[in-house]
Amino acid sequence: MSPRARIASIQVALAAAIGLSVAIGVAPPAAADPCTGAAAAAQPPAGAAASPSLPSTGGLPIGHRPPGANARAPLPKLGLLPAALLKAFVPNSARVQQQAAVVPSPTPPAAANQQPAQPVPDAAAAPPAAQAEPPGTSLVGWVTGPDSPNDTLSRFAISGTDLGIMWDNGNRQVLMAFGDTSGYCSVPGHQWRYNTLFRSQDGALAKTIRVSGSPLWAPGISKQIINTTKWAPSETGIIPTAGISVGGQPYLNFMSIRSWDANGAWTTNYSAIAVSPDNGERWGVYPGSVRTPGPDSVPGARHMAGNENFQQGAFLKPGSGDPYIYSFGTPSGRGGSAYVARVLPGSIPDVTKYAYWNSDSNSWVPSNPGAATPVIPGPVGEMSAQYNTYLRQYLVLYTNGANDVVARTAPAPQGPWGPEQLLVPSMQFPGGIYAPFLHPWSTGKELYFNLSEWSAYNVMLMKTVLP
Repeated sequence: MSPRARIASIQVALAAAIGLSVAIGVAPPAAADPCTGAAAAAQPPAGAAASPSLPSTGGLPIGHRPPGANARAPLPKLGLLPAALLKAFVPNSARVQQQAAVVPSPTPPAAANQQPAQPVPDAAAAPPAAQAEPPGTSLVGWVTGPDSPNDTLSRFAISGTDLGIMWDNGNRQVLMAFGDTSGYCSVPGHQWRYNTLFRSQDGALAKTIRVSGSPLWAPGISKQIINTTKWAPSETGIIPTAGISVGGQPYLNFMSIRSWDANGAWTTNYSAIAVSPDNGERWGVYPGSVRTPGPDSVPGARHMAGNENFQQGAFLKPGSGDPYIYSFGTPSGRGGSAYVARVLPGSIPDVTKYAYWNSDSNSWVPSNPGAATPVIPGPVGEMSAQYNTYLRQYLVLYTNGANDVVARTAPAPQGPWGPEQLLVPSMQFPGGIYAPFLHPWSTGKELYFNLSEWSAYNVMLMKTVLP
């Protein structure tokens, strides 16, 4: 059956049942950086279940490697980064003026309407108020790998992974999607998986993001959550790029990788959206969500000009007053500009329902990705977005051309976006950093975000205190 016919037939059935794909093949040995030191010698527990079928290819995603990254760099130290940053951030209470975007109202102070308490006669002096943390960025701890308090190797057979895209599932839980994942290095193929998922209820974020669970293939091994659709003739990765939950239904934007190219560059077959009916245990791909980067990327699939700019995504919930979900898009790799589209929540997997921001006409153009104009100039690496209640502005994080983690703010999702503000200088992480993904519960003065480190090939939790 041709991909076009298969797409049409699955679309008809999708409302009644989610089509779930299967993993294929066995991964060849991969020279993964996590396979050093104690992780290299670690053995699966006695009696552990045999590894299921894994992807037919494996190994570090070379395209994710930041230019100039030193694969032998020592692990970065925990604590505050030695730099004076964030001087240009100033909370802005200006209301949105551009059309079709409404800023949610800030949370009122809890004690605004309370009467002052009567003083207590001869009361002891109150202890001094805790000193506020100085503005700046800190490395809080490791989320994954052998140095993480989450013990991801013994719990989930994860010695190394990257990304850690986070979103609120709507039920007091955060879901985290990861990219290429290595397991026990002593097992042939290193238990390579194209993607995995964690769950967390941790709101303290004291030393890391505490992980409460993961979809498992068997006890002790996280499963690959999105598997091949076989629509593309050649596929070397299935990598999540953005996640969101609407009405308790998780959606995950991902890209099918044709090839990992030079550092910071890769080629996609397509991007698409998967949905889970059970909080991430099983996932099915919406065929109607496929966006191809060119006319010949997927045999038989219809290509629309402009979809090449939406191969990676960043979902944004704007808050009360605005009925839309916003979806930022960038091309394959880290060299392109960012674009933005919007859609009603009930139509997230239907790309024909999206409207695209066109700055020339100062309007949203429906159903035409080719009409989208850049809202943030490139190069824009993997990005995440939120409405920040402290700044009263929209906020995005990404890596720029120097591979620094930077932030921009704007009064509306379509901009105008202010200048880059430096959060994490790449020079302080010679092992190479990428993919700053915001924690959905930190939308105020303290920002928490995941950040991948290439030399360790694992994910760190970072914290930025705004001035």
